[in-house]
Amino acid sequence: MSTEQPPSAPKRHLPGHIVAALAQAGSQTDSAGQDWEGRDLSGEGNPLHNFDKDDGKADANVLAALTALREGSAGESEVHKSLANARVFVAVVAQLGEEAMTEHGFASDKEADMALVKIKAPDGRMALPIFTTVERLQAWHKEARPVAVYAPRAALSAVSEECQLLVLDPGSDFTFVLRRPGLWTLAKQVDWIPSYQSQQVASLVQNAIEDFNQLRTVKVAPGKGVGSRSKDGQVVLGGGPGPELNLQLIFAPGTSQDDARETTRALHGRLSQNTEFAEAVDSLELSLHSAPN
Repeated sequence: MSTEQPPSAPKRHLPGHIVAALAQAGSQTDSAGQDWEGRDLSGEGNPLHNFDKDDGKADANVLAALTALREGSAGESEVHKSLANARVFVAVVAQLGEEAMTEHGFASDKEADMALVKIKAPDGRMALPIFTTVERLQAWHKEARPVAVYAPRAALSAVSEECQLLVLDPGSDFTFVLRRPGLWTLAKQVDWIPSYQSQQVASLVQNAIEDFNQLRTVKVAPGKGVGSRSKDGQVVLGGGPGPELNLQLIFAPGTSQDDARETTRALHGRLSQNTEFAEAVDSLELSLHSAPN
């Protein structure tokens, strides 16, 4: 539920096979010093080449889901589902570690580490950018190298890097943000229902208000941060960074402002202590209303 920035994570490295593949790009030998010449690197048996025939273009299912979202015929869960088996690209850049000096006294980049590019969201949280195409990645960051991965693997990397958001195609005509619960479920390769559509979340809320006598009911709705806009100004009912869930608290007529505030604080505290609710809800906003007489 918190939108606070997580503590800075320690520096992490890409998996060794990716580092080796990048380091040897254009070389005459592989990372073990063996010649490339005469070797067949295609096929499912080579872990470095799951995407050896990849054309760098967008996954058709992801494009279809994003189009349907923009048209209003599908929601965020359909975009999440399309990513479950999709290839995307992450951006990596070289970061010089301990400088290795050449015989002429110049710093060498042989000790450079390959680091995932991360960005900071407006609310201070860290996010991992991913891209549907090589072209969009290179337009966003000309110095970054694209690495093809399945989207769930990218989500795992985001979790490992303590990112709270997965940002699809930043800088393009439409940017889709997958908030923390969607990011975590993608990493675990399970289906995701946004909290504002989840019957489980609605039930947890109703259970939490049972002994608040002045609280008639709570209505669950999308938060003001669920929606987003395309670059040309089109309003899209999904893909925003949050707040994700709006709880509309309906109080009995005559409830004083002090009583309403106290009930709101108590309810918020109760929900924040509920593990299921905290895992299912990325960010929360509360609005107070009075029931008609």
